[in-house]
Amino acid sequence: MKRQLILDDGTVFVGEGFGANKETIGEVVFNTSMTGYQEILSDPSYCGQLVTLTYPLVGNYGINRDDFESITPAIKGFIVREVADFPSNWRNESTLDELLKVKGIPGIADIDTRKLTRVIRQHGAMKGIICSAELDPQEMLRNLHGTKLRTDQVDQVSTKTAYASPGRGHRVVLMDFGMKHGILRELNKRNCDVIVVPYNTSAEEIRRLQPDGIMLSNGPGDPKDVPVAIGTIKELLGEIPIFGICLGHQLFALACGGDSFKMKFGHRGGNHPVKDLKTGKVALTSQNHGYAVDEASLGGSRLQVTHTAINDGTIEGLKHLDFPAFTVQYHPEASPGPEDSNYLFDDFLQLMKDEKRKELQHA
Repeated sequence: MKRQLILDDGTVFVGEGFGANKETIGEVVFNTSMTGYQEILSDPSYCGQLVTLTYPLVGNYGINRDDFESITPAIKGFIVREVADFPSNWRNESTLDELLKVKGIPGIADIDTRKLTRVIRQHGAMKGIICSAELDPQEMLRNLHGTKLRTDQVDQVSTKTAYASPGRGHRVVLMDFGMKHGILRELNKRNCDVIVVPYNTSAEEIRRLQPDGIMLSNGPGDPKDVPVAIGTIKELLGEIPIFGICLGHQLFALACGGDSFKMKFGHRGGNHPVKDLKTGKVALTSQNHGYAVDEASLGGSRLQVTHTAINDGTIEGLKHLDFPAFTVQYHPEASPGPEDSNYLFDDFLQLMKDEKRKELQHA
């Protein structure tokens, strides 16, 4: 089953198809992680994207029931150098090919992913189409040029109704912009009483839930495409402690008067070094984002940069100078990736405790 990947600039790659037998269009990006393909393909932040894995062998330990980051993957397609037909692992329950068929996700293998990654690094993330190799590339390219990618990714992946994940500790309202289950897992591990709410939940509705803290989740796309969330965050800032991750970090910056920009090819992988400006320590982090906060826009925002990326100097962490709120661009819950920054969930817990103590002192 020969398939082709056609990029917006006319570059064509021909390889072997696997997964669902269907045509798909999305933004072509690459991820440098060496493991964790199951978590990557089920991460809602990849909604609308065709993901290239730079590691050459994918699927070698199969698929298991425990490593999903969402129930329904939102990824549009998978691009690999080689896919394993006979995985080996004690937790293995099915092959990558079988999972993609069930979930309706097409894949293409046996192409030069090193060359593809170099094209993206040189020209930036761009639209692409995975289709049958029997179709005329020029006609497919015209179809690709005439296709406009959707900008409502958060609406596609956010929960439609609120639900609870009970605990006996601090109550956290988790605004779901495309939440990875790893974030919920880390809060549950700390006995938080979590209520997950849709991305467009109003500030008044959140207040009625009487949270001790608000978690702003990760998610796909451009933060400027979610103005309703920016308004909600702006309204709640200073009332309730806030912790934001990835898209939540960007939305928080916009709510505080900052700006964001689209990166050339983004940060996607489990090996990105980030420097803590307070301690000087460097942590390896898991990242997945195509937008970043513009440092030049933070002049009058009362936001302080707390972390920066070693590779390109972009902002990786912020805290508010007046209110109990902080955010990071990377993923402290990892999955996949190192857990160097897992302590940030403990910092969030401490922030909620400190605010509770202040409330009791003023009561």
